[in-house]
Amino acid sequence: MDIAEAAVLSKGFDATSIEEIVAGAEITKGGFFYHFPDKNALAHALIERHIEVENEIFDGLWSRARELSDDPLHTTLIGLRLLAELLEDMPNGHPGCIVATAAYQDRLFDQEVRQANRRAVLAWRRRFQDVFEELCATYPPRDDVDTEALADMIGTVIEGGIVMGKALGEPHMIVGQILLLRQFIRQTFEPRL
Repeated sequence: MDIAEAAVLSKGFDATSIEEIVAGAEITKGGFFYHFPDKNALAHALIERHIEVENEIFDGLWSRARELSDDPLHTTLIGLRLLAELLEDMPNGHPGCIVATAAYQDRLFDQEVRQANRRAVLAWRRRFQDVFEELCATYPPRDDVDTEALADMIGTVIEGGIVMGKALGEPHMIVGQILLLRQFIRQTFEPRL
């Protein structure tokens, strides 16, 4: 899975061949097809794995943020700072996102893979919408806020930061984008003095 993920993040699903995965993993083609009947099955497994890893990462970040503060605004700001620090610690920047790669090449996949990808994106939405609804209950926003759209904004900033960083050869660009999002959230929810 690690070999397949690295190849897909580097070149996309379309340009990644089963032969190179088999060679890299030092297994037979029969061994590959025992686990994955085709590239759709591989893509589905990579997306499911991505969902699990992302859940562990965000659960860990927000758990740590809640240890540092029980205030919903401070927890959110700490969580975003921890995320920025995590990404900044990646020497070559974020390697990319399986979900984004599958979305860019969705014509390659069957409905099951597209639905798994959709589930991954919706999981981000639900996670962060819950954060913002809790935040709104304690800190009414300065302006009307659609918590679903704000939750989607987090995914957009992260995925967009990865893409822009790659396009510009600035792998840590995403850190600044997350910190700007953090500033926006602070300004939206922090009470006026």
